[in-house]
Amino acid sequence: MGNQIRTTLLLAAMTALILFIGQLLGGRQGMMIALILAAGMNFFSYWYSDKLVLKMYRAQEVTPQQAPDLYGMVERLAQRAQLPMPKVYLIPKDAPNAFATGRNPEHAVVAVTQGLLELMAPDEVEGVLAHELAHVNNRDILIGSIAATLAGAIMMLASMARWGAIFGGYRGDDDEGGGVGMIGALALSIIAPMAAMVIQMAISRSREYLADATGARFAGSPEGLARALEKLGAYSQRRPMNANAATAHMFIVNPLSGRSMQSLFSTHPPIAERVQRLRGGGPVDTAAPPPPPGSGPGSTSDRRQQEGKAFWDRLSG
Repeated sequence: MGNQIRTTLLLAAMTALILFIGQLLGGRQGMMIALILAAGMNFFSYWYSDKLVLKMYRAQEVTPQQAPDLYGMVERLAQRAQLPMPKVYLIPKDAPNAFATGRNPEHAVVAVTQGLLELMAPDEVEGVLAHELAHVNNRDILIGSIAATLAGAIMMLASMARWGAIFGGYRGDDDEGGGVGMIGALALSIIAPMAAMVIQMAISRSREYLADATGARFAGSPEGLARALEKLGAYSQRRPMNANAATAHMFIVNPLSGRSMQSLFSTHPPIAERVQRLRGGGPVDTAAPPPPPGSGPGSTSDRRQQEGKAFWDRLSG
């Protein structure tokens, strides 16, 4: 419940921010423009973002005949979670990752990369799929779309403020109390996008933690997801996915984590912290390197680590 309340407060803060910027830029008229802009962007994102992102990554829908193990795993988890059966898509990329999309549970899609299926053991794939179905169950696709489009509207308004200041569009003499001077508009164009980004990151991190906990419950155990996150974290550093930054928040781990500048603004919490929470541990030192995906020589998890290393060698060869 803590994550749910935090998300509500953060979305309210972002809404207040966009109204505040609209008020400063043009009084009541500016505030109405901001509202209409945000509503229009949200409507488009709610109805069409799933189709756009699937086309962006050339994802192909698979049938039970084409991918019986993957399809059957999603079907069992959906039944366990009491969710409608989502469509299952395969992304033709070697970098391991996955995401869920769709405007509601009845129109949900779960997509995984080819690399994830080749790298992960069955219980690790199940943990990843359970995490994605948790996003569907928790309505995180809709919440993430709202947060992203509100942030986009704020950035557009900030850009308008910047250009208005450059061309002398804000003189501080608005009869309704709106409008700002040139210095204020320039400051607003810098501060507002940063504030929107901070709020959006906080919302995304909160939802990832909640999806981890819900997904572990759907899978019946947190260990598969914990091991999968460890592998995904290691491979995303060594082989980042060629992904669009605007969709990075959708994936189970940040596909851009190998790019230093973009990783500074990641919408994902630290993987070490997520693994620690799944395993019921206390606070983790995020400055320390994450533990390797294996628990000792000769163990089953150690064998899986070696299989993963061999997979990486094949990709690099």
